[in-house]
Amino acid sequence: MQPKLKVLQVIPKLGYGGAETGCYDIAHYLPENNVGSYLITSGGELLKFIDKKKVKVIRLPVQSKNPILILLNSIIISIIILVNGINIVHARSRAPAWSCLIATKITRRKFVTTFHGTYNFRSKIKKFYNSVMVRSDLIIAGSNFIFSHIKENYSEYLSDKKKLLSIFRGINTDYFDNTTTLETDEDNLFKSWELVVGKKIILLPGRLTSWKGQEIFLEALNKVNIQLGGNSFIAVILGNDQGRDLYKKKLIRLVEQYRLSNQVRFIDHCRNMPLAYKISDIVISASIEPEAFGRVSVEAQSMQKLIIASNIGGSNETVIDGKTGILFESANSDDLSNKIIKVMNTDPNELMEMGINGRENAIKKFNVEKMCFSTYSEYKKLLN
Repeated sequence: MQPKLKVLQVIPKLGYGGAETGCYDIAHYLPENNVGSYLITSGGELLKFIDKKKVKVIRLPVQSKNPILILLNSIIISIIILVNGINIVHARSRAPAWSCLIATKITRRKFVTTFHGTYNFRSKIKKFYNSVMVRSDLIIAGSNFIFSHIKENYSEYLSDKKKLLSIFRGINTDYFDNTTTLETDEDNLFKSWELVVGKKIILLPGRLTSWKGQEIFLEALNKVNIQLGGNSFIAVILGNDQGRDLYKKKLIRLVEQYRLSNQVRFIDHCRNMPLAYKISDIVISASIEPEAFGRVSVEAQSMQKLIIASNIGGSNETVIDGKTGILFESANSDDLSNKIIKVMNTDPNELMEMGINGRENAIKKFNVEKMCFSTYSEYKKLLN
């Protein structure tokens, strides 16, 4: 018997970002609940991990913002909906959302969107383009911060017929568990990153882009050196520049300017992020613009690692200041350096307690199972 509910998710590329991993998790959760799971994407690294027996994957150029391609995609998606008997279409980005909006109007299917970011706008045209994410029957905000952002900026597109709610992104707390890594793997990663035993390891994960705060981080490290000397830590900036060559060169120049060359490591990618967290003593999230959710903060807490995060956006919701981590004033290198020094001088037992609290916080509020169940429940309500 064919499952009654069939869900089609549409996302530009299936990479390792928060939106993509959430899409991946939902895609595999649905078949376990007798729901047909379909996925349209242009490609991505996570595709090779998709269980093709459970999830039907269709490749389309849905990453394109070309109006002609958006219209063409909408026609193809309409055909896919009708041929496969899709009940609900869930779009996770703006360009494919326009194709999905048109397709669901044609086929009279239910339309869901997840608002994954703040989607800045400076003109009415850009705001109109963004507004497709609130033109659905069900609008999911990835955090309370995003929920408020939608209410403040897109109220004219909301109505009683549309449902807006927050469903926090989730992480796999079984995967991000400090008891599951192997000591030999930890040692190998420690050596490959040329880390030094006896020095604190400070990790800043995130792609290399200015709003992620790498410059503020380096300024803060320079001030830590001035206070504590140059032998107290090694910092790892973990993330790819994604073609931003000039920005990476700027960061390298800052490292040289602050005389941090012997203390800072640039690592493009790590396939095993739990290992990266495990070998670190302090994890930093230094974003100078609001994170919609702040996955790094939650992953670090799940790994029982001390997280120091900027006090804007999703981090205000995911980190309980002083209990599961520490918040610092965004874009303030003085405050960040002071917080790093404070942590480095904190009693290990106190840090261990914060780590335990962080793990409990991640499991209770940000478990991927909770995210998937909440989303699945809303699908059923929408169809009924």
